Amino acid sequence: MRLLFLFGLVLLPLQGRAAGMGYDEARLLLNRTGFAASENQVNEFAKLSREQAVERILRGARDMVVTAPPAWVNDPITPPRILRNLSPEERKTKRQEEIRKGIELRAWWLQEMIATPSPLTEKMTLFWHNHFVSSQQKVRYSKLMYQQNVLLRKYALGNFGELLHAVSKDPAMIVYLDSATNRKGHPNENFAREVMELFTLGEGHYTETDVKEAARAFTGWSIEPETGEFRWRPFFHDDGIKTVLHKSGNLEGDAVLDILLAQPDTADFIVAKMWREFIAPTPDPREVARIADQFRGSHYEIKIALRAILLSDAFYSQNNRALLIKSPVELVVGTLRQFDFSVPDALPFAFAAAQLGQNLFSPPNVKGWPGGEAWINSATLLARKQFLERLFRAQEMPQLMRTALKEKAKANGAGKLGMEQRERLVQAMEGIQFDADRWLSQFNVDPRAQAERLVLATAPVDRIDGHARGLELIREITRDPVYQLE
Repeated sequence: MRLLFLFGLVLLPLQGRAAGMGYDEARLLLNRTGFAASENQVNEFAKLSREQAVERILRGARDMVVTAPPAWVNDPITPPRILRNLSPEERKTKRQEEIRKGIELRAWWLQEMIATPSPLTEKMTLFWHNHFVSSQQKVRYSKLMYQQNVLLRKYALGNFGELLHAVSKDPAMIVYLDSATNRKGHPNENFAREVMELFTLGEGHYTETDVKEAARAFTGWSIEPETGEFRWRPFFHDDGIKTVLHKSGNLEGDAVLDILLAQPDTADFIVAKMWREFIAPTPDPREVARIADQFRGSHYEIKIALRAILLSDAFYSQNNRALLIKSPVELVVGTLRQFDFSVPDALPFAFAAAQLGQNLFSPPNVKGWPGGEAWINSATLLARKQFLERLFRAQEMPQLMRTALKEKAKANGAGKLGMEQRERLVQAMEGIQFDADRWLSQFNVDPRAQAERLVLATAPVDRIDGHARGLELIREITRDPVYQLE
């Protein structure tokens, strides 16, 4: 009896450690590392411990897409010298062609977010897109924006140091931050400033002298105008002695990036930003410092930092539930994935996300989308509600859905589509399908309570009509303000 008692004392804590995380924690983890979890996914992950669940997600992350990109991504660019020799009408045609390509690019990425078996990869690609900001309005060449997207995905969960070096020489970034005009004797400080303020150290951790000296080190970084590829031009490089953050020498650009990576502030800055993305708007300084130490110690392996964040007690704390506001892309893609919409072509939803304030490949400025509470104001909240209302009326009122989405698309650039793409947009709208009864059939005990628990991050603000059934029940749940939160 005594042996059994002692054995029980040993066994109980072991059993506790092996116990599953439970439904609510599994839902939280899957939704914050993706766009929306299905009932089956949540129930499967609920049986796992936190450690097992996080490892499964990180291990399953991909760096390749499943959606074929537009065929033109392999076409050569039209060099500036040729554009300059075109007639005004021909240049206008070329500009419209790039705009149409940009629209196709947005639709392609949205389609990948909807279809991907690795939603964390796309969520992190979007995270880095809003960190290493470039915009098609300035870059213009859609092919360069596509190539940058591929680069961000390749390193999305890889090594931050390698990502920093690669994206700093990315042609879209070279164009966006004017690196090609940064030359010996005539330095352009744009990239040097942003790489410190927005990409690594954060404000207050460098001086104006550091910016000026770093700009000299980055001289000579350029692109080949005929192909749009990165080109090192030693003739334009300032080979004098520079001093950046107390390090002196005949520094070149890569050496400056390594100096930035060696600063403790860099790991703190990135981890704090990841905290705001995955946990809460206000980072915990002590926890950020703890995780940043691991991040630095791993030589900037992104998975190390992300694993620590996803296993922290703060991530699962009740105090941090329903604190994150869904971005427009998260709302749109999450809704389509959550309710298992059939979306043969995501083109209408690229326009919908733009209407709600997040036009992919076109952040508002070099700081990107501010996120958080900035996503919500009187206009965007109304637009979000209208989007959901129209989306869930698509089955019974297809013409209204078609008209409404066409109006939104026109307001966000669809008016510049050619006839072929206009027809594509119409067909895309008609191809959207949703079966409310089939979706609700997965809940076999209490559909209202089970659907609420899966879809909402916390208890609804408004009382859900207990008599609502089918599509009306889904509308009731998605109308609740909590649906806007993670």
